Amino acid sequence: MFRFFESRVDATAAPDAPPPSGGLLAFYWHFVRQTRGLYLALLATGLAVALIDTLVPLFIGKLVSLMETSERGAALAQALPALVAMALVVVLLRPAVMVLDGLLRNNAVLPGVTSLVRWQSHWHVVRQGWPFFQEDFAGRIANRVMQTANALRESVVSSIRAVWYIAVYGLTAIALLLALDWRLALPTLAWFAVYVVFLRHFVPRLRDLARTSSEARSMLMGRVVDSYTNILSVKLFARARDEDAFVREAVDAHTGAMAAHMRVITRFMATLAAMNALLLVSTAVIGLLLWREGTIGAGAVATALPLVWQIANVAGWVSWEVTGIFENIGVVQEGMQTIAVPHSHVDRPGARELTVLPAPRGGEIRFEHVGFSYGRGGGHRVIDDLNLRVRPGERVGLVGRSGAGKSTLVNLLLRFHDLEQGRILIDGTDIAGVTQESLRAAIGMVTQDTSLLHRSIDANIRYGRPAASDDEVRRAASRAQAEAFILALCDRDGREGYAAHVGERGVKLSGGQRQRIAIARVILKDAPVLVLDEATSALDSEVERAIQEQLLGLMEGKTVIAIAHRLSTIARMDRLVVLDGGRIVEQGTHAQLLDLDGHYARLWRHQSGGFLPETLPASESPA
Repeated sequence: MFRFFESRVDATAAPDAPPPSGGLLAFYWHFVRQTRGLYLALLATGLAVALIDTLVPLFIGKLVSLMETSERGAALAQALPALVAMALVVVLLRPAVMVLDGLLRNNAVLPGVTSLVRWQSHWHVVRQGWPFFQEDFAGRIANRVMQTANALRESVVSSIRAVWYIAVYGLTAIALLLALDWRLALPTLAWFAVYVVFLRHFVPRLRDLARTSSEARSMLMGRVVDSYTNILSVKLFARARDEDAFVREAVDAHTGAMAAHMRVITRFMATLAAMNALLLVSTAVIGLLLWREGTIGAGAVATALPLVWQIANVAGWVSWEVTGIFENIGVVQEGMQTIAVPHSHVDRPGARELTVLPAPRGGEIRFEHVGFSYGRGGGHRVIDDLNLRVRPGERVGLVGRSGAGKSTLVNLLLRFHDLEQGRILIDGTDIAGVTQESLRAAIGMVTQDTSLLHRSIDANIRYGRPAASDDEVRRAASRAQAEAFILALCDRDGREGYAAHVGERGVKLSGGQRQRIAIARVILKDAPVLVLDEATSALDSEVERAIQEQLLGLMEGKTVIAIAHRLSTIARMDRLVVLDGGRIVEQGTHAQLLDLDGHYARLWRHQSGGFLPETLPASESPA
């Protein structure tokens, strides 16, 4: 039975569309429509529970009227079928409906819908462009994905449970009171009128305060995760107290937001308690006066009082649920700032798969009049009208001081940013018209700042080609001079070698070990275009020499673009391209550029220990 209800939602199916950004109702409907059958079933069980609950006071009134008669035996015998029916409703029907309602809510909606919203939200967010993640805390993004799912589900379910229940029960109760005596219904009608005004006053305030509190909580989460993620820097610079202040500021803001929220909730509950007391007392007074006058019997009073008592009890629950609904709406609105953001740098309509021809004819890269400025407008450009052709199978080294545009050029090749001017072609195909997945599948890259997944060594290397065999993974590690240290690894859970986990971002490995894993991953990927961005910067000289020999073999038959501040690491490239201010200022082989005695030659002479300085003395600056 449980498995039947738990399998009603396929939570991790591929979404048919991203969450809409058009507004709150559209965002809700995007998720609700996918499981609307469950919500309709909850409406049906909620209706049944509300109607059954209105019958209970009628049963009580019936019993009181029965006990007023003088012919007790005859009256009891006459009413026996009705009494048995009442008992069956209370003993069998109501529990059965409650169980069905609980199965729908707890075993189908709660796990299934929550996971569905989280999965689809993550599916959308993880496909955002790289700049999206550079502009926010990873912790805040994750918090919004997790919290929005709970808030959206709870606000919909609470609307069905509470609002639907009070609507059905309230209307039925008023109809029964009017049938008994219209004057008995007056307190309830007045109470409902005041209740609407009460909700209109408090709910918007609670919604806004909930949104403020949610934003403060997300900021706190972002700051805490930022401190944990950069714990090595915190320790190295002995800045625990500074981190305390950084997080304390967010804690204080969150505390203030929660305090303001709770003040309104306390006033909310106090006002409601007074309203409910007046409802019960006024109904009892009117009932007793009508009974004294002989207008109604004791059974009618016994029916009316449980009805309004139930309304008073339910009103507190409903009010709390309504408050929760709007609090959750505030959380959803905050989550939409991350989840409902349209994708940037999307594939063009009709984008096709990139096909790179095999060596030696394939892999040509052309940069034609490329211009880019990171959104800085028409001022300084990081890349300015750059033209460059990399022939199929050619190995090109990019040289220049920090900020010259080397890494930006590579990021544009990978389409992490869209061009402002010009175009980039691979084998004559404009990369703006191909899918980003196929483009990046054709490019293997080793970055300077290597970050590994908190998974096993095997999983990190296999990320380059998931279908690779175990032997292929190990050959790649061996070629990257990584197998010796891999076999010696053992994590805290006793996993050894390739099964050992590397910690978040690979922090359990040294910088050189992480870089060798990254190189093994690219070796396994075996893409036709290879990009090396300071690929050996974290290695010692002995390991670097061994890996450079492997890289030379890896470069065979591939188009290569290499970036290095250590000019010695790219001196054996077929051609060196010197960048300055986003423009190409020199090109040629290492020997040719030294003979030219220009920009590159000055950079070479001013290296210290093989590293390129950030700036040159004024006397050596190029004209």
